[in-house]
Order: sequence, then C-alpha cells, then structure tokens
Amino acid sequence: MSELSKIEQYVIDQIRKIRNDKGFSQTKLSVYMGLSEKFVGNVESTKTSDKYNLNHLNKIAEILDCSIKDFFPNKPLI
Repeated sequence: MSELSKIEQYVIDQIRKIRNDKGFSQTKLSVYMGLSEKFVGNVESTKTSDKYNLNHLNKIAEILDCSIKDFFPNKPLI
C-alpha cells in the first residue's frame, strides 16, 4: 500500500470524528452513501488503498449534515 499524504489522513480523521460524533458506524455511513458496507472501513483502514473522492466527500457532508469544508484544515498542511 502507498502511504497516505498528510491531507488524505487529515480528511479521513476529520470524517471519522464527525461520523462518530453524529452516531454513524462505518457500515451505516457506507450504506447511506449507496456503497459496499465495508467501504468506509476500508478507507479508514491502513490495509487498503481505498480513498474518498470529491463526490464521496460531498455525499458524506450531505449525510452528516455538515459542510464539506469541515473535512479540511484552515491552512495548508506542510
């Protein structure tokens, strides 16, 4: 597996935090997204190369009732 960039890991971590705060399991979020039950778990795992794309991020923001901006840092990561 290729190592995730800092921004990719940041986005995954932010989504995980918001998902947990709103009471969504990995499976529930995956199903609401219309994807495989294991998709979110695969993205959050370091053992797969699955990643979110912009369409996923938009859908997750809709489902979790937040802004897509909530997934990104205020300043670029170095």
